[in-house]
Amino acid sequence: MSSSQIDFSKVDFSSPLDISLPLAAGPGHASAWYIDPMEIEPVRAGRFIGSVAEGGSTNFRNIRFNPHGHGTHTECVGHIAQEVHSINQCLKSFFFSATLISIQPKKVSEDSELSKTGDAVITLEQLQSALGKPSTKALVVRTLPNTSEKKSRNYSHTNPAYFTPEAITWLVQNSIDHLLVDLPSIDREEDDGKLLGHHAFWEYPNNTQFHRTITEFVFVGDEIPDGEYLLNLMIASFENDASPSKPVLYPLR
Repeated sequence: MSSSQIDFSKVDFSSPLDISLPLAAGPGHASAWYIDPMEIEPVRAGRFIGSVAEGGSTNFRNIRFNPHGHGTHTECVGHIAQEVHSINQCLKSFFFSATLISIQPKKVSEDSELSKTGDAVITLEQLQSALGKPSTKALVVRTLPNTSEKKSRNYSHTNPAYFTPEAITWLVQNSIDHLLVDLPSIDREEDDGKLLGHHAFWEYPNNTQFHRTITEFVFVGDEIPDGEYLLNLMIASFENDASPSKPVLYPLR
């Protein structure tokens, strides 16, 4: 089922399945990339204070966060491009046919140019086994084991699981335009800045695909079964390479 072939009469809009992680201040929320926790503070200017609890007339707060490091976010090719491209300009459609799969990353047994012994990777063979011939535009990958720790883990310096470039290339060859993962990145945490998976997905710079998106830091609860869904991929209108996002899956009747 392609995005242009969605039969909306078969979509159960009464049962939305939110797979986003919230943006929230302070520690105890999923984060990565060596940054401090998100901050939300009331504006203080002279006699004005943006906090009703502290005597102000309204709640009027400043928010300091990084879309890549705090909570669920969706990014475009601007994440790796020398040129400026924003997710607000690249993502123009918001409903897609989607497939949810669950995969336990495979441990690497020996060092290679990309991976080190003990790394956890999602391989081409695993995707082929789980998907067969993809027939949707969006793919949601839930990694196993699927613990609630994902909601609060600080992934910095932990070398989380990642995709091999061959796996990403195969997804592109099979018309996957939107990849959603419950990891902080599809690439290795420390890879000397190569980001081979990102480059392969967007085919940058030789055949850049501006419409494709990568969404990271989702969380798919165990109560949501693998299978086919309608995906509503919602972003804030940030003129930035990435935006906080709220992907929602809808079951098909």
